Amino acid sequence: MPSGSPILEMARRAAEQRAQGRHIVDLTLGEPDFAPPDHVIAAAREAAGRVLGYNPANGLPELRRAVLHAHERDRGLEYTDAEVAVGCGAKQVIFNAFFATLWPGDEVIVPAPYWASYPDMVRPCGGLPVVVDCPAESGFRLTAHALQAAITARTRWVVLNAPGNPSGATYSHEELAFLAEVLRPHPAVTILSDEIYAHIRYGDQEYVSLAQIAPDLRERILLVDGVSKAYAMTGWRVGWGLGPSDLVRRITAVQTQNCTQTAAVSQLAAVAALEGTQEVLAQRRAVYRRRRDAALAILRQSRHLDTVAPDGAFYLFPRLATGDDLAVADALLEAGCATVPGSAFGAPGHLRLSFATGITTLEAGCRTVVDVLNKAAS
Repeated sequence: MPSGSPILEMARRAAEQRAQGRHIVDLTLGEPDFAPPDHVIAAAREAAGRVLGYNPANGLPELRRAVLHAHERDRGLEYTDAEVAVGCGAKQVIFNAFFATLWPGDEVIVPAPYWASYPDMVRPCGGLPVVVDCPAESGFRLTAHALQAAITARTRWVVLNAPGNPSGATYSHEELAFLAEVLRPHPAVTILSDEIYAHIRYGDQEYVSLAQIAPDLRERILLVDGVSKAYAMTGWRVGWGLGPSDLVRRITAVQTQNCTQTAAVSQLAAVAALEGTQEVLAQRRAVYRRRRDAALAILRQSRHLDTVAPDGAFYLFPRLATGDDLAVADALLEAGCATVPGSAFGAPGHLRLSFATGITTLEAGCRTVVDVLNKAAS
């Protein structure tokens, strides 16, 4: 059986401490602290006044059209209407895909550090997560060599998440091309390309997706995205998958039985997010970059941490020089700062700190991390 989210567990513990009157700096959740763009809220208000009954399990036609246009505009990828599956957030689309395709004993390659939910979504679907260590020395990226060593006759999926949660790592054109070379001789393997953080990047290079690099593998790639992170719409629960029509039909069949559809008001708000002005993405990306750099400046004052600057997303994932990450996370919570231990992401010896919070709060939390580690080592 899957376990509960360790991220939400740490957030719960922090909330309990606050309820007892303690001041806790919470750096646990990957949830933007912005409101959705104004035009999105206006669209939701207008939609709430309409008569909205049941709608297609794979999403309203206008949302599917908006998704197709956005991916052609932003990533140069063209899909058809039959290649879009809409769900209650990217998370549900991923779960539905695993549920629709995995048989007992099938293997899913999950590079670590990984988003904590991947293994726990694989297991109840009958699959076996095969965790592949991708340490800081490899940039927290899955290498072609490591992928080749992990693939077996039972492999059915390979998970790619870039920018990654919790590492913020992205893949270059060359790195994706090497991975594609490994995957080509294995036609039974489908690739999950989780691109939910694609709009939150800090370099000047264009975002590249495996579907762009290896168009011959398009029939084996499920590209997953949504409005939660880039548009600060986590609670609206709208995500989608783009992939081969047969897989989309199977995902949609699961969707019809587990929740019918995502909320129509949320879908129409997502249409506004995708079709409206995109200026907010660059503006908020600049805010995240300033926060990242401010936090790095503080964390790097401690010789007990090794912190790689993330390429994207809104997390820092420092490696501890010494100490048990679970114990360190407990000590930090006691000192007033909630973080998530790296063990939750398959990477013991690290901590995840979210900088999806105000810079004053973030800096206070980072100073607590440095102080606690420095005192523990003295």
